[in-house]
Amino acid sequence: LILNTKNLLHIEDGAFRNLPRLKYLSICNTGIRQFPDLTQIFSLESHFILELCDNLRMTTIPQNAFQGMNNESLTLKLYKNGFEDIHSHAFNGTKLNQLILKDNKNLRWIHNDALRGATGPDVLDISSTALESLPSYGLEAIQVLNATSSYSLKRLPPLDKFSSLLEAVLTYPSHCCAFRNLRTEKQNSLLSIFDSFSKECESTMRKPTNEILYRDDSYNASLWSAEKNMYPFASNEETSPYSYSAIFDDSEMTGFDFEYDFCQPKILTCTPEPDAFNPCEDILGYSFLRVLIWFINILAIAGNFTVLLVLITSHYKLTVPRFLMCNLSFADFCMGLYLLLIASVDAQTSGQYYNHAIDWQTGSGCSTAGFFTVFASELSVYTLTVITIERWHTITYAMQLDRKLRLRHAVPIMLGGWVFSILIAVLPLLGVSSYMKVSICLPMDIETGLSQAYILLILVLNVVAFIVICACYVKIYIAVQNPELVAAHKDTKVAKRMAILIFTDFTCMAPISFFAISAAFKVPLITVTNSKILLVLFYPVNSCANPFLYAIFTKAFRRDFFLLMSKLGCCKSRAELYRMNYFSAYTSNCKNGSSATAPSKASQVLLLLSALEK
Repeated sequence: LILNTKNLLHIEDGAFRNLPRLKYLSICNTGIRQFPDLTQIFSLESHFILELCDNLRMTTIPQNAFQGMNNESLTLKLYKNGFEDIHSHAFNGTKLNQLILKDNKNLRWIHNDALRGATGPDVLDISSTALESLPSYGLEAIQVLNATSSYSLKRLPPLDKFSSLLEAVLTYPSHCCAFRNLRTEKQNSLLSIFDSFSKECESTMRKPTNEILYRDDSYNASLWSAEKNMYPFASNEETSPYSYSAIFDDSEMTGFDFEYDFCQPKILTCTPEPDAFNPCEDILGYSFLRVLIWFINILAIAGNFTVLLVLITSHYKLTVPRFLMCNLSFADFCMGLYLLLIASVDAQTSGQYYNHAIDWQTGSGCSTAGFFTVFASELSVYTLTVITIERWHTITYAMQLDRKLRLRHAVPIMLGGWVFSILIAVLPLLGVSSYMKVSICLPMDIETGLSQAYILLILVLNVVAFIVICACYVKIYIAVQNPELVAAHKDTKVAKRMAILIFTDFTCMAPISFFAISAAFKVPLITVTNSKILLVLFYPVNSCANPFLYAIFTKAFRRDFFLLMSKLGCCKSRAELYRMNYFSAYTSNCKNGSSATAPSKASQVLLLLSALEK
């Protein structure tokens, strides 16, 4: 034992030479800077333990650092040192039982060939290190892997490297998804054989002295082979009285751990288990959602981008409805970008999301996606509410031109909506709820009271907005239902248009709000897996429908679209037709206006109805 000797700065080569009876060597809490020469110990003991700890100035494990220590089983307890890297072939020439590297806070890199030339280890402990990856060679013999509090280890090597793993204690639950029900190819090929004689196993009896009663030599030999692998350190005298020409040889039994009757192979156990917010699945979970989300996000992006382009490039005066439509299209365009980002990451990580979950959910990508969706959702709901109120206000006060909503009024109203939406979207980035809770980057964290209040605030505001929209459209319908002003067929047409607008709002808001409110009160009625169906099928309904219902299906938009196309050399005849119709209507209005000082309420309402049904 060389302990608590801070002034010990160096151990010369050959200091440990020819020590055949040495079983245990501990060098802890010293000032040694260079890894000591341990290659000339030549211990003859069956099991040798080396402990190096609290040597904070020792930064590197060099090549062949342990070669020549011992030719039998070796346990290396190398913890709480200053190690930063481990070189190639560092463990060459050893038969490792346990390799303990825990609490080396600065250990960031193990060379891919660090374990080349070594047998084992059976147990590897890298907990509380800064390792970002495991070596690609030498993991095949590991039966127990401990990687708790290894927060930098976000990706695992290919799973076929862990061919003997029986127990894994990891940092992130998503990594356990990789090991869930994992069996090696060799184990899978043997399972059918185990099943075939499991009844034979169960019928095996023991005498009171625990001596096994064997039925025949071949059956007995197979049992002995299994027990031999259970106790690899048994002395050579404890040999089977039977031939090893058994059903299984030693190599075939590697990776199995059995009770005495050896009837059932052990299944790999892994902790921590994935929780309800992060089940073992890809981002979208269902295959049909993976296809559908591409159709929806392309529709949302293309439709809203087209509306923005046409409205912005139009040479007609920017009116309040056009201004509000620009805001709505931008909000829905951002929702399309969110869906595109989710779909792209899902496509890239499909089948291996467990290796990308930590980088994605804790990185800037998920935060960006979460910001986009919350900002887009709230700005869209806010703008839809303003558009509906503006329509109601215009029809209600059609005769009072001095009360008409002007652009100078609409700009500060929408500026308030932008500030509100940005604030709501930024709060999870500042610690109020979190976008990192789930793979689809929605703020589902309700662990604290403040986070719970934040979620409830958003949901209540959305429900209130929906009620306001419904109330305004009902009032609009009542206002224009006068048979003296509107023909019956026009009345029906307007009613249908309003019903469609309300239905799309309800389809988008109702399912999301219902399940989200129940979850906010910690009584979830739906799993995260099923909530992804809502995310794809219901959540973006407005973003896809709004550009068509509020713009693309209107006559005014079609006119602006074909005029824009004519500037690019397309659809010139159609554009000319729209241009002639527009000027004809404008001339007619001017003539009617010259004979009256003010338009009648009937003509005002009819004009507004025509705008509403477009």
